[in-house]
Amino acid sequence: MSRKQTAEERFTAVEAELRGISRWMYENPEIQYEEYESSAKLAAFLRDNGFEVEHPTHGLKTAFEATAGSSGPRVVICCEYDALPEIGHACGHNIIATAALGAGVAVAGLTDELGIRVTVLGTPAEEGGGGKVDLIDAGALEDAAAAMMIHPSPRDLLDPSFQARSSFTVEYHGKESHAAFAPQVGINALDAFVQAYMNVATLRQQLLPSDRVHCIINHGGDANNIIPAYTRSTWGIRSAGSERLEELIPKVHACFEAAARATGCRLELNPLGHPYLNMVNSAIMTELFQQNSTALGRPLPLEAEVGASGGSSDMGNLSQVVPSIHPMLAIETNGAVNHQKDFAAATVTESGDEAIRDGALAMAYTIIDMAEREVWESLGDTG
Repeated sequence: MSRKQTAEERFTAVEAELRGISRWMYENPEIQYEEYESSAKLAAFLRDNGFEVEHPTHGLKTAFEATAGSSGPRVVICCEYDALPEIGHACGHNIIATAALGAGVAVAGLTDELGIRVTVLGTPAEEGGGGKVDLIDAGALEDAAAAMMIHPSPRDLLDPSFQARSSFTVEYHGKESHAAFAPQVGINALDAFVQAYMNVATLRQQLLPSDRVHCIINHGGDANNIIPAYTRSTWGIRSAGSERLEELIPKVHACFEAAARATGCRLELNPLGHPYLNMVNSAIMTELFQQNSTALGRPLPLEAEVGASGGSSDMGNLSQVVPSIHPMLAIETNGAVNHQKDFAAATVTESGDEAIRDGALAMAYTIIDMAEREVWESLGDTG
């Protein structure tokens, strides 16, 4: 029996359990840095399947590190499990997590003969905050030779580039007053937000197609008969790469500063979480994953063939320091896209289960190929 056949056999032995975990996560979503039950459940599964598990780890209460093998190059399989507020696992982290567990179990018993170590790394707060950046800063990736993960999507994609992203809060401080009796003595913080929003809308004419600016308003006032003295909004700025992002940020900030001057409000800008960097894909790992995914019946198109993927991930930061891949695997969503409730529902269908299997086995087979071909010195080549 070949090593890949052994890996498939070991995955199949736990496949039903993994599907059950995916459904449990769908029914019990937890948001960023609050994934206490999810991280505990995933860590327990790995411990039960022979991994040495540290949970919590690296200063994060909901991170874990599970390793099999005692020596050799270390391959990290990233495991995400945070959900989105209100809409749950609408980005499919339940599939990401269970595919990571499945890949880990598939190769765990082969590590000694392959001469490698495999770590399933529990990475909190991908949807905001940037748990992978926290883990990088804590040294969790210092001796990693390679890293990988998969992500569900409405379409297959081999090598997403993602966008660099910076998030921040914008607060305007004004002065309250009676909105009918004495509006002239108030300083309207809601007007400042509205003016800032319109300034950004005007700026959009000069943005590149790969640029994005979006926001929500967290606090717009307390009553309609009180001039709002305070507003708070959360913004995200994205572009194709960090260099363009650094050009764009001051332009957007100028929109907020102009609104403050126009309304007489005091402006307060604060970063929110870690900036996200664009994804850098290892050429060799990409090629090996493509070969293995194709052998499983899922050939994946290149981004150059189908267009840019959009979105951002802290996996981009990780890929800047460790050779990495992050393929996207299609599930049947009936037109729904990531960050919609219908997408979350699609993750626990037969199509979602197929993505768990294909993702787990393609990652496991790619790790086997990397070890058998001893490609470690060439993993940093991005083509």
